[in-house]
Amino acid sequence: MDLSYKNGKKFIYFILCGFLINLVSGVNPGPQVIATKGAIWPKPQRQNISDSYFILKPGKFQFVLSDITKNCGILQSALDRYLKIIQQNEILTKDTLKYRKPHDKNKKSWHFREKFLGYLDQLTINLSQTCDDTKYPDLEMDEHYYLVINQTTFKLEAASFWGILRGLESFSQLLYLGDDLLSLRINQTEIVDFPRYKHRGLLIDTSRHFLPLNVIYKTLDAMSYNKMNVLHWHIVDDQSFPYVSIRFPELSNMKCKNYNGGAMLNKINCNFSNLGSFNPYTKTYTPEDINSIIEYGKVRGIRIIPEFDTPGHTRSWGVSHPELLTECQELDTFGPLDPTKAETYSFMNNLLAEVKVLFKDQFLHLGGDEVDFTCWMGSQNITEFMKKYNISSYFALESYYVQKIVDMTEKLKLNSIVWEEVFHNGVKLPQSTVVQVWKGDWKETIKNVTESGYQALLSSCWYLDNIQSGGDWTSFYNCDPSVFNGTENQQNLVLGGDACMWGEVVNEHNLISRVWPRASAPAEKLWSAKNKDPDLDEVARRLEEHTCRMNRRNIGAEPPNGPGYCD
Repeated sequence: MDLSYKNGKKFIYFILCGFLINLVSGVNPGPQVIATKGAIWPKPQRQNISDSYFILKPGKFQFVLSDITKNCGILQSALDRYLKIIQQNEILTKDTLKYRKPHDKNKKSWHFREKFLGYLDQLTINLSQTCDDTKYPDLEMDEHYYLVINQTTFKLEAASFWGILRGLESFSQLLYLGDDLLSLRINQTEIVDFPRYKHRGLLIDTSRHFLPLNVIYKTLDAMSYNKMNVLHWHIVDDQSFPYVSIRFPELSNMKCKNYNGGAMLNKINCNFSNLGSFNPYTKTYTPEDINSIIEYGKVRGIRIIPEFDTPGHTRSWGVSHPELLTECQELDTFGPLDPTKAETYSFMNNLLAEVKVLFKDQFLHLGGDEVDFTCWMGSQNITEFMKKYNISSYFALESYYVQKIVDMTEKLKLNSIVWEEVFHNGVKLPQSTVVQVWKGDWKETIKNVTESGYQALLSSCWYLDNIQSGGDWTSFYNCDPSVFNGTENQQNLVLGGDACMWGEVVNEHNLISRVWPRASAPAEKLWSAKNKDPDLDEVARRLEEHTCRMNRRNIGAEPPNGPGYCD
């Protein structure tokens, strides 16, 4: 070997070593981001806060109901839930006390500090309207609240239960461990708060990977800690049909059905283990399961909106009902629902009527995205149908189908949500339809959607399955639904948006850590006042605290910013 080559390698080696030594020695000790103490996430609309503080002893603290607020079961369950959360904070002080040296235990000097205002033993809850335990959250629910903690008043006021709920979350977040590491403190504060947008959602996908009930419950818990109020449940898709239908139980339960002389076996890649669901006994959602999720969400102020995406994304439907799908004769497979068959619409009407009764929300997501026209193009029956009814393109054929489904939904007295392709294809939608925007050129699309008088939801910049190295929450935080060229009226037609966690590579084991605290970024953008130039360092400090707060509440949120620790 050439000696100069060997010497050259040594030189490069020493240069690299020196670079690494400098790099390592240049890293300062300690956390990368210093967390705030007692900062609320999402940030309130208006908050006056001072350095003066009260001490709260979790074992002695209680909520006190005003006369009009008593005998409200849904409120009492919320108070019990938040009292447990507050009492869990006592662990912080007890754990610290175990490791204090004897002389350190005399450092309760806050008794004598001028900023110490006394003890906070109770918070009065004043619900100004009559409590209705039977009411479910909806698009128009009132989430305003007023919270004041000062030397004369400790109270939380709201016109509705939903406002009380959001105020309780804020109150619980005001608590922090004092600098003596022994006291649980809450600063003197006054808050007037309400959401910027009505719809603050999270999409979960239970078709690509089944999510057990306990994981969905935990997701709803985390959503409530972030004041999100819509679970967009993408419940079925090509891969599986876990929804147990009352009218059509075979959708989730039946093995591949013989169809067209056995050709079905090849077309759906059927085998003896292939069912509509991954497993009809352990990987499905019964009506009882779904009702439990709806009720769990209700008491946390969260709407459950299901999505039954058609005419594409329906391969799992064909396991038990291949007659609904389009045969791809040349490709020896099946494609989207066949829009030319009367039985397709009869089936859909029966299914959607059932869904309306089971789910309590006034909205139903109809999907309508990513329809592959290949099988339609190869079908002689569809070609003849298009000629007969003067349908000039496959986009027009899709519009023909979607129009019928939207009309069907309207007759069921439900409002439709559709993906943006339905709007682009020129379907004549009722003005009550909401268009969900998910593609790249979202500013232009939202402008066009609202210009046409339709309400809009944004998801384009909040796809949580798109992962970047490091803490990527800033890319989500820097997206604002109002940043498009539209009039004030158009801005008012934007209802909010959904952060989307598609399930191709996410299951019960990594869903929570993949979603949180990344979804906290859109949660704040959809709740808090618009900020054209946010201080991302300040946001990072609050998110650091909020992530630790979620960890203490048994939400396995991943670190948002880099090296650090939680108390």
